[in-house]
Amino acid sequence: MTRSVRRTHRIRGTARVAGAGAAALLALSACSSSSDTDSDSAGASSSSPKLSGQVTVFAAASLKESFTTLGETFEKQHPGTEVTFNFAGSDTLAASITGGAPADVFASASPKTMATVTDAGAAAGTPATFVRNQLEIATLPGNPDHVSSLEDLTDSGLKVVLCDESVPCGAAARKALDASGLELTPVSYEQDVKAALTKVELKEADAAVVYKTDVKAAGDKVTGVDFPESAKAVNDYPITLLKDAPNTDAARAFIELVKSAEGQRVLTGAGFRTP
Repeated sequence: MTRSVRRTHRIRGTARVAGAGAAALLALSACSSSSDTDSDSAGASSSSPKLSGQVTVFAAASLKESFTTLGETFEKQHPGTEVTFNFAGSDTLAASITGGAPADVFASASPKTMATVTDAGAAAGTPATFVRNQLEIATLPGNPDHVSSLEDLTDSGLKVVLCDESVPCGAAARKALDASGLELTPVSYEQDVKAALTKVELKEADAAVVYKTDVKAAGDKVTGVDFPESAKAVNDYPITLLKDAPNTDAARAFIELVKSAEGQRVLTGAGFRTP
């Protein structure tokens, strides 16, 4: 009887040791799994760093409304970031960039002005066309002068404004005029499309040749008039990361937003065409 009790104690003791060993193995396994998970998380974190800081975007004046909306979207998607814009004529922006102005992204209203930046070696990679834009005539509300064609703008009694030919909207207007064989002497040449549009909004001019997107953004402040020659002067809009971008990661993310389905919805909603 005594021998049997001792054997039972011995078996129970062995079971306790085996149980402790199994528990230890489970604990080691759990630690190992946790360590692997932490390692994986760290790897994922390092491959997709949290974005922060300021992103400076130089963009054609015609992009003002849509890019402002996308900037707000970007800041909501990436708390801790701030998108600042410099909207102006593309040629002015290109000159600033090649002159050393700090910026992360450049969005131009034409490949020609983008070439100023790429030829200077100031772009990182190859610019991508993200939208297209077409010209339209902006007249006073209700079109009181009954403008119905590009030729109507040659009437000496009309005060017409054009963009300077050094900027994309002006170069496109010149191309459309040449295609129709027309000569037009405006009362002024403006340095960007918003300045040309403002002349009509303030009733300082009777009409201006601007982009469809600008007519749409102006709402009831102007009336738009389509003209067929505009189809021969459609502008492609390229965008690029800049070589000396102070905030490369956030700049790339902003460009991806512009090119994404969400970005394209905002841009086409503003009147731009897909590439």
